[in-house]
Amino acid sequence: MPAKKTKETKKKITKKTVAKKAPVKKTVAKKAPAKKTTTKKRPALKVVATTNKSKIAPYKSKKNEKYMSVAMKRHFTAVLMNWKEHLYDEMQKTFDHLRAKGETFADPIDRASQEEEFAFELRTRDRERKLTNKISVSLEKIKEDDYGWCDSCGVEIGIKRLEARPTATHCIDCKTLDEIKEKQLNG
Repeated sequence: MPAKKTKETKKKITKKTVAKKAPVKKTVAKKAPAKKTTTKKRPALKVVATTNKSKIAPYKSKKNEKYMSVAMKRHFTAVLMNWKEHLYDEMQKTFDHLRAKGETFADPIDRASQEEEFAFELRTRDRERKLTNKISVSLEKIKEDDYGWCDSCGVEIGIKRLEARPTATHCIDCKTLDEIKEKQLNG
């Protein structure tokens, strides 16, 4: 049977291992001199990454600001124009892609795969074309001072909802009712 270690031998073993550790030397890194930077004036609209297609920062209303003031209209016009330009660029890329890859394959499977890819791109672009029309309608509403108001009840749509969906034409309550009615009719 092996001999039992007593408390004294355990303490000696732990003390020995602690005593054997070497001290750690600290090194001090020298700091590089800071470079001087010049500050530039920022544009009126801040550019940041957001969830929508535009890269314009969400609008923050000022205290006691009237709903759909000139600044708000300017902001949403910029958002809508930026989104429309993005969609136009995507349509142009698709057009160029279809023209460049319009070769025919001898293998029927390759040809079918290419046709399926083209059909998918064309469906996507058709949806974007419809969205471009909605953007144009929204821009026209801004010009007529009718943007930001619900088409059904005439209540404010709200800044947050317009930031999420700049082409919204109904307030959240009316849109919810429309969706419930649609769900009931379609089963």
